[in-house]
Amino acid sequence: MPEQSPSGRFVWYELMTTDPQAAQSFYTHVVGWSAAPFEGSETPYTLWMNGEAPVGGVMELPPESRAHDTPPHWIAYVEVEDVDATAKKAAKLGGTILVEPREIPNVGRFAVLQDPQGAAIAIHHSNQGMPSNGEPQVGQFSWNELATTDHEAALDFYSKLFGWNETQSVDMGEMGVYQMYGQGEEMFGGMFNKPDEMPGPPAWLYYTLVDDIDEAVERVRENGGQVLNGPMEVPGGSMIAQCMDPQGAMFALHATARG
Repeated sequence: MPEQSPSGRFVWYELMTTDPQAAQSFYTHVVGWSAAPFEGSETPYTLWMNGEAPVGGVMELPPESRAHDTPPHWIAYVEVEDVDATAKKAAKLGGTILVEPREIPNVGRFAVLQDPQGAAIAIHHSNQGMPSNGEPQVGQFSWNELATTDHEAALDFYSKLFGWNETQSVDMGEMGVYQMYGQGEEMFGGMFNKPDEMPGPPAWLYYTLVDDIDEAVERVRENGGQVLNGPMEVPGGSMIAQCMDPQGAMFALHATARG
């Protein structure tokens, strides 16, 4: 059995889209994943495989989401000890339960939450244990970024919910502060107040580690996606690019600084 991942860590990434088959073709070309059907699910579900290890999944956007004009999107799952108790705590802290706690047969229990500023995130408890997080490898998710209206209030919410803490911060001048967070000294991602010109409500954006950012963004364009921002260098020398897949889901790419 894999070692249980400590509470508060990102453990799964899921794409909900209008065309799962097209999305599988796109991401396998861009990131290098393969796709494997998940047996035992009531609705069709496909795993994203990075080598022999699953990193997430893809499924068709449910009819109720389409009825509310929910666009294709990625959502991450954070491991918790008790899904029901965490969902109740989120509501007491000013969040909203979007999907009530429910079982995934032979997998675990999950719920979908919305933070007080409006960004959605999922929580999960595995029946079988989740692999422990280590240094991200190529093909794995490496950074979890929240663009919101009040990053201080958002971090306070998540700190109380998941035990996250401030790590480092970067003054971006007119753009304000980019606040990084994690557990102890380990960083999971960053939060910032989105500028007025950034469209849409508060939302999470997830970065996947690639070997070469220039080659990766070229693959995005070649396969029908859009590069919205970048490639650009960030403090520390890493390179990032923010993109949209052909169905309209936002995602990002990350390449570490070369020594």
